[in-house]
Amino acid sequence: MDNNSIILTVGGLLLGLIIGFIIAKVLEKSKASKLIKDAKRKASNILKESNTEGESIKKDKILQAKERFIELKSEHEKVILSRDKKMAEAEKRTRDKESQISNELSKNKKLNESIEGKVKDYNHRLDVLDKKQEELDRLHKSQVQQLEVISSLSAEEAKEQLVESLKGEAKNDAMAFIQSSLEEAKLTAEQDAKKIIINTIQRIGTEEAVDNCVSVFNIESDDVKGRIIGREGRNIRAIEAATGVEIIVDDTPEAIILSCFDSVRREIARLSLHKLVTDGRIHPARIEEIVKKTQKQIEQEIIEVGKRTVIDLGIHNLHPELIKMVGRMKYRSSYGQNLLQHSREVAKLCGVMAAELGLNPKLAKRAGLLHDIGKVPDAEADMETPHAILGMQWAEKYNEKDEVCNAIGAHHDEVEMKSLLAPIIQVCDAISGARPGARRQVLDSYIQRLKDLEDIAFGFTGVKKAYAIQAGRELRVIVESEKVDDQKAADLSFSISQKVQTDMTYPGQVKVTVIRETRAVNIAK
Repeated sequence: MDNNSIILTVGGLLLGLIIGFIIAKVLEKSKASKLIKDAKRKASNILKESNTEGESIKKDKILQAKERFIELKSEHEKVILSRDKKMAEAEKRTRDKESQISNELSKNKKLNESIEGKVKDYNHRLDVLDKKQEELDRLHKSQVQQLEVISSLSAEEAKEQLVESLKGEAKNDAMAFIQSSLEEAKLTAEQDAKKIIINTIQRIGTEEAVDNCVSVFNIESDDVKGRIIGREGRNIRAIEAATGVEIIVDDTPEAIILSCFDSVRREIARLSLHKLVTDGRIHPARIEEIVKKTQKQIEQEIIEVGKRTVIDLGIHNLHPELIKMVGRMKYRSSYGQNLLQHSREVAKLCGVMAAELGLNPKLAKRAGLLHDIGKVPDAEADMETPHAILGMQWAEKYNEKDEVCNAIGAHHDEVEMKSLLAPIIQVCDAISGARPGARRQVLDSYIQRLKDLEDIAFGFTGVKKAYAIQAGRELRVIVESEKVDDQKAADLSFSISQKVQTDMTYPGQVKVTVIRETRAVNIAK
């Protein structure tokens, strides 16, 4: 029972598996056939769609090709039309040229015929003129022969006499023309020079202040005077020994007077006193210390003043030693006029005058600023050399230009002037020194100088009157017309100017004017 049932069960299972396998195969086969049919159907649809799309693309390409063909055809036709048009225009121009050339040829032909006719006419006239010229020559020779017989002179002799007379007339005319031209040139030059000088003076305005040989040191109270004097005067003696300045302590309230011809030493003493009074410690050791510090301060200030001056005037590439000399001018004076202020003014005047004359104003300013550097010598030996020569030597030493060196050396006629810059420096130096109030002279010496000027004029024969005017810068001399003629008057003016230049010392220039007047007086009754 058990075995049969197991066999039946196993057989049933096997049979079920076989039947299931068979069924599965049948189902798979049917499914595969169905898939194949679907694939074929899709492939046919795709083929149909591709055929349809290909036909449409083909039609589009055909249409595009036709349109492109039409466009190319139209462009080709346009090119052909343009080419035909250009060819027609070229043919037209060619025909116009041909007609123009033919017209010109006909005109040239007519012109040639006319010229040939005129040439024949001119040749005929030339033949006639040649015949007449021969006749004139023959008549001229016969007349010359008759004139030689009548005047008893040959043709060559008459020609020489005529040439000599013409030479004399031409020489006289030339001399008269030269004289008038010279007079006109002198008048014009004098007027232009006066105009340039007046314009230069008007454009440069400066304040003039005469330097003194004393400085006043103000103090708050008279008690400070005793501290400055010190016990038995030891402080004041120490200050005088250290600075070389005379200190005057008198009854002047709240003031001490510093006296010294050297402005640098006087300024050192003034600044040292100010520091000592401010500090309150006044004794000989402190005085020496303060004076040394002040001397270094003044040296630095001199350099700064030189730099500021050079910058203000627009001068570049000046040697440091020359800048230091320019700064030292602040503490020097000439005839009471501050040397730095005088040099600045001369530089400005030179710049303006050089610009008016068409010269280099920067070079003129440079020479004007440096023209008096010889007045600030370093050593005692340098003081024996004239300041113009010494300044020229320093300028050459520090590689200044030749024009500048010559202008410095020649502004007092120490050397020969070699450029137009030299007389400009000389004139501007005289203008600056001649300003009213610029320079100071003692009244007695001033009056004596005027008297000496007049006495020099009276020392010559024929002088009737003499007047020193314009602060001694002009001497007018009136002479007796019976004793002195015009030529002697000119000689007298020159002689007096040379006598003044030789025997007198004066700043600037002295103009000598000799006046000769002739009067004829009659009385009608």
